[in-house]
Amino acid sequence: MTAEYLFDGPKGAALTVALAHGAGAPMDSPFMAAFGEGLAEKGFRVCRFEFPYMAARRKTGSRKPPDRAPVLLDFWRGVVVDLGAASLVIGGKSLGGRIASMVADETGVRGLVCLGYPFHPPGKPVGGRIDHLRAIRTPTLILQGERDPFGTSGEVAGYDLAPAVRVHWLADGDHGFKPRAASGRTEAANWAEGIDVAASFLGSIAGGLDG
Repeated sequence: MTAEYLFDGPKGAALTVALAHGAGAPMDSPFMAAFGEGLAEKGFRVCRFEFPYMAARRKTGSRKPPDRAPVLLDFWRGVVVDLGAASLVIGGKSLGGRIASMVADETGVRGLVCLGYPFHPPGKPVGGRIDHLRAIRTPTLILQGERDPFGTSGEVAGYDLAPAVRVHWLADGDHGFKPRAASGRTEAANWAEGIDVAASFLGSIAGGLDG
């Protein structure tokens, strides 16, 4: 199956960022739109796409579960081939970012940006979801809410992640970076901070393309 792409940002940008959605919401959800359009406003070319099960849901309305891992992995590989690894950063929300992280080294992309990494299912042990993150070589940024049930700041501090991985914590955020009202923080503020941090990370990668 061929991906259908939604592009934002300048065609002549030095770097393209491909973002995949999470398990339950499509590529044009408010979260995905905010990050796609926000990074485009920072001067990057952003490409969003949907895995086969989500594309089918859009056409039929049937809410099927995510495709099996081999399908998702192969689909990400195809996206990298389509867009070209030489000036590409991959990532996305939750499931989309996790699958991207599993193909980042093998495909030779320039970087990885995970928007809320699902380190473990809520209430369950971490299992094997971080095994590859202990050895990943691709420059990696993980934006994570401090109280994300898929991996809180306290939990992740104990993980032995590779030197290539940087985790940036968003104050009191949940899995979509939304804080509690009592925190005095807003969802919009966390999204804006995440976009700024991601843009700085991407800028450092773009600067290295000339080297």
